[in-house]
This record gives sequence, structure tokens and C-alpha cells, in this order.
Amino acid sequence: MRKAKPKKRVILPDPVFNDQKVSKFVNHLMYDGKKNKSYKIFYDSLEIVKGKLSAEEKTPLEIWKKALENITPQVEVKSRRIGGATFQVPTEIRPERKESISMKNMIQYARKRGGKSMADKLAAEIVDAYNEQGGAFKRKEDMHRMAEANRAFAHFRF
Repeated sequence: MRKAKPKKRVILPDPVFNDQKVSKFVNHLMYDGKKNKSYKIFYDSLEIVKGKLSAEEKTPLEIWKKALENITPQVEVKSRRIGGATFQVPTEIRPERKESISMKNMIQYARKRGGKSMADKLAAEIVDAYNEQGGAFKRKEDMHRMAEANRAFAHFRF
């Protein structure tokens, strides 16, 4: 390698739960540097989740973490060109990338939902992911299915 690897930036924990994962999620949720607005959306959606799943003995933060865990993919396919043909090669995902993919998928499918506010849409997506359904969970299942279908090309791993 010619250049040194860039240093990992330290992400400060969020003010309410004192959790780095929440800060990362809010950073993915943020548009145009409006971090306060993103925090408000996230905390409001957790309140809505608390109302919807009041029967659960878990806190809304634990429900959100479990939902993220449910939509986190383990393998993905990467295109690899070998002798003029392009193969979809299944590869393991690094832990940081797993977390990032799951957060981005949750936000992406929450934005696509029909609903009143972003907090409502995000809360609905969290509840669906917690119950192992919804767009983000389906996306994970599709990624795993693709990797399974292309398992024959696993020996082309980089």
C-alpha cells in the first residue's frame, strides 16, 4: 500500500442513551447536517415503539437493537470478473459494514413507507424488523438467498 490507512473517526455517544450505535444511526438518518432534527425523529420513533409494543418487557432501545440485529446480513455477493465472465461471489461481511448496511436498509425502507411523519414511518419499520417482517428484513433474506444460490462460486473468493 502506498498510502497509510485513514484513522477511524471516534463517534461520540448520544446524549440520552449514552450509546455510540444510536449516534451512528442518527448520522445515517441525517440530511444536510440537521443532527438535532434527526435526534428528534429517532427519539420520537422510540416513543411510538414504546406505545405500540407496551406488552414487551424490553425497553424501546433494546427493541431497536434487536430489530437491527434481525435485519443484519451475514453474507453478500460481490461481482468478480474471471476470464470474460462475471460471477456473483458470496463473501462474508466485516462487522462494521454489517452494522452500516442494517442501519442504511432500515432508514431506506422507512423512508419508502407510507405514513404521516418520518418518526411514524421509522417506528413502523422498527416494529416490523423486530417481528422479522417488513422491507428491511426482506432485503436481508434476499441477500442471503442470492449468496446461497451462488455458493458454487465461493471458491473465487478474493
